Amino acid sequence: MFDSNDEIWMRSAIALAKEAESKGEVPVGAILVYENRIVGVGRNQCIELRDPTAHAEIQALRSGAEFMGNYRLTGTKLYVTIEPCTMCAGALIHSRIEALIFGAREPRSGAIRSSINVLENTGLNHRITVSEGILAMESSELLSSFFKKKRNRRC
Repeated sequence: MFDSNDEIWMRSAIALAKEAESKGEVPVGAILVYENRIVGVGRNQCIELRDPTAHAEIQALRSGAEFMGNYRLTGTKLYVTIEPCTMCAGALIHSRIEALIFGAREPRSGAIRSSINVLENTGLNHRITVSEGILAMESSELLSSFFKKKRNRRC
């Protein structure tokens, strides 16, 4: 199902998630790949940028669009550590990425498989291939550990 390149890209996304965590952000990272090279990177930066839309996926799409000189990102693959939310799923559709590969499901706000499936809307004119589960345990543990630490600090 996954090849060695998929693992390499997801490990890069995990490194970005760890960077986000080091800045006090929810640890999510994303890598945009085109023709087997990274064209966009993102990590959660909502707190740092005071921007509710600064999710890792959005940041990766923004940097990819800048790099490619186009807001249409056809032929690209987005690797993200956690299942995207509704906002990010919509952005993936509008950017016309080819494929989404994510690590772990997000049971509360995941909008690809968990709470809803935005990409399965039959009214949409763009389809995205979805794969899930690569390095899921590592991605999930980053998130769980982050929120556990936050809860422990409150006590």
